Amino acid sequence: MIPRYSRPDMAAIWEPEARYRIWFEIEAHATDALAELGVVPKSAAEALWRWWATNPTIDVAAIDAIEAVTKHDVIAFLTWVAEQVGDEARFMHQGMTSSDVLDTTLSVQLTRASDILLADLDRLLEVLERRAKEHKLTPTIGRSHGIHAEPVTFGLKLAQAHAEFRRNRARLAMAREDIATCAISGAVGTFANVDPRVEAHVADKLGLAIEPVSTQVIPRDRHAMFFATLGVIASSIERLATEVRHLQRTEVLEAEEYFSPGQKGSSAMPHKRNPVLTENLTGLARMVRGYVTPALENVALWHERDISHSSVERYIGPDATITLDFALARLTGVVDKLLVYPERMQKNLDRMGGLVHSQRVLLALTQAGVSREDAYRLVQRNAMKVWESDGALSLQELLKGDAEVTAALSTAEIDEKFDLGYHYRHVDTIFDRVFGG
Repeated sequence: MIPRYSRPDMAAIWEPEARYRIWFEIEAHATDALAELGVVPKSAAEALWRWWATNPTIDVAAIDAIEAVTKHDVIAFLTWVAEQVGDEARFMHQGMTSSDVLDTTLSVQLTRASDILLADLDRLLEVLERRAKEHKLTPTIGRSHGIHAEPVTFGLKLAQAHAEFRRNRARLAMAREDIATCAISGAVGTFANVDPRVEAHVADKLGLAIEPVSTQVIPRDRHAMFFATLGVIASSIERLATEVRHLQRTEVLEAEEYFSPGQKGSSAMPHKRNPVLTENLTGLARMVRGYVTPALENVALWHERDISHSSVERYIGPDATITLDFALARLTGVVDKLLVYPERMQKNLDRMGGLVHSQRVLLALTQAGVSREDAYRLVQRNAMKVWESDGALSLQELLKGDAEVTAALSTAEIDEKFDLGYHYRHVDTIFDRVFGG
């Protein structure tokens, strides 16, 4: 966890004290259930909750000191709690194994992290919808291979991002449901020393589902899917960030990140306004994706359990969720304050002498009886003259001076094919699909 890229609410989920609090709740709820089943005295559960109500502070340093001797974090925690609670604490952890505590805790943490990320996505979706509708009919050039293709609107670019992030939200909601499982099944997952009703009770108290069949651990395919989903969201962040970075290039400058008063772009060149936020987002996306492969490799554990997954998850659990939370918030701010330049968009749209309308002329010639091969040849030979003139010539005028073209199309018919509004006649349909009527 790097403070520079951390936000308080998400970082708090992964603090040691927060983790120990979840550990205590699992142990105390399990002791409650054991008491109801008559396995341990009710006084044991009451003692735990009584101490918890009057002593809410967890001494992380003291637990760490015990772990330095025991070399086992759960035993260190149980030892410390026993020192606080007294003799009744001996009934904690009856029939349980460390993985029951650790895996269920990780489920709680990832579920809570999911809730923050879902809220992040909701805020991003709100901003994308507002800006998309603001620029619904703002003309701009669409590019394929980085080259001018045909006209689009800037609103359509943002509507596409909205649809993508809405899919991501649905994916994350499914991943949250998948990861929100509890396993209190004891060594190798057979419930030999802990009744399944204990698991059901703890799951209910923590808002989790029960794991249908665990080994000694919750199956890691769940975690792999969760982190893979975060990786997909990160890729969508990078996609939109890359679009902004390209649009901010000096030669394009159709949109740019907000540049605040007093902000500096370069230590050497005072004129610079660099896309630092979206470049940062590109880097953060790489990090989140980097956690996906270790999560996938964690699925293949030895037999009923090994701990090769443990060290990995101690890294990627906090880092992936904290990084993605920060990235989503930063992207929301970028879109919210994005400076959009319609005049520059129109200038770029017009700079290639009407080449963006070449397909309409091609189709009109074929409909007028010209073979597709000949139609393509006629349009391309005029288009290349415009291309080589860097837009100084006009495709529309060259076509009207080409005898083979005018043999099939009248001047008025050629002029009609250069109507910009033609390209936007289905924008409403697309917006209705994305945002509803």
